[in-house]
Amino acid sequence: MKAIKAAVTNGIQIGTMMETCDNSGAKIVKVTAVVGAKTVKGRKPSAGVADLIQVAIKSGKQDVRKQVMFAVIVRQKKEYRRSNGMRIKFEDNSCIILKDKKGNPKGTLIKGPVAREVCERWAPIAKLAKLTV
Repeated sequence: MKAIKAAVTNGIQIGTMMETCDNSGAKIVKVTAVVGAKTVKGRKPSAGVADLIQVAIKSGKQDVRKQVMFAVIVRQKKEYRRSNGMRIKFEDNSCIILKDKKGNPKGTLIKGPVAREVCERWAPIAKLAKLTV
């Protein structure tokens, strides 16, 4: 993964239920793991915008339910600080389901805004994003 300039506050914990903002067929997912997280022994890892996570799909179309997939967080409620001093926060927590670890999205349409940090790190998602904040 490519480094990003913002100091993203990790606002998504393991066990968080969040919505997806693409047309992959999944509606609500549960965060099960944070890929590449390094923490102290006994501490549960957390994730922020542009982080790769592993999710279990809880509701959606019948063919994708009860599957474990990779996803990227594109919006979070907890505010974070950019390098220019601006603080950013969104109305909801949202993610995009991926086909593989390389960042290729499963869906073909992204609903709502996407954080600029996601577009810096994940080029395939940046191609689909209509609105970047």
